[in-house]
Amino acid sequence: MTTSTRDRIIDAAMELFGRNGYKGTSITQIESAAGLTPGAGGIYHHFRSKEAVLSAGIERHLDRVSALRDIRHVFAGVGDLRTELTLTARYALTELDHEAELLRVVASEARSRPELVGDAVHQLIGSTFEAFSSWLRDSADVPADRADAIASVGLGALLSSRLLRALLSTDPFPIDDDALVTTWVDMMHGVLTRSARSGPA
Repeated sequence: MTTSTRDRIIDAAMELFGRNGYKGTSITQIESAAGLTPGAGGIYHHFRSKEAVLSAGIERHLDRVSALRDIRHVFAGVGDLRTELTLTARYALTELDHEAELLRVVASEARSRPELVGDAVHQLIGSTFEAFSSWLRDSADVPADRADAIASVGLGALLSSRLLRALLSTDPFPIDDDALVTTWVDMMHGVLTRSARSGPA
C-alpha cells in the first residue's frame, strides 16, 4: 500500500521529534526525511505549521492506542488470575514498545506544550492505570482502598522497564521479556492473593 504524503510527513516528523525534540527539529529536516524537496515548503500543502504536524502525529498515535485498548476485552474474564496477569503484562510491554516514539515526544514536550501532550499523557498512561485499577477491583477482588496503589506499583514496574530504554537509552539489568513477565506475574499474583484474602485495611 502506498503511503500518502501526509502520512510520510507525520512519520518523519514524529521520528525526528522523538530523537531531536520539537525545538530541535526544523521544517526542512522534516521535508527531507519525508522525501520532499528540503526548503521548498511542500509541507505547507498539508499542514499549517510544525505544531500542526505534531498535533496530527499525537492524534494518530492516540487513535491507535484507543482502538487497541478495546482488544483487552477479548481476554478479560479468562478466569485464571495468573493467565490474565501474563496477558496483561505482555500486552502492556508490546504497547509500550509500539508507542516508544510517542513516549519520547511526550516526555520532551510535556512542560513546554502541555496543551498538546496532556491528553496523550492521560490516554497513554493515566487511563491505562485507571483501567488496571478497575480490573483489580472487579476481577481480582482487590479492596478498593488498595487497588490504586497496587496498580501504580504493578504497571509502574512495567512502564519503567521501557522508559529507561526509550528515554535514557539504558537498561541497568538487561533481562529478556519472558523473565520479566514471569517475575512480574509471580510478584503480582502473590500480592493480589494476599490482598484478596485480607480484605479492606
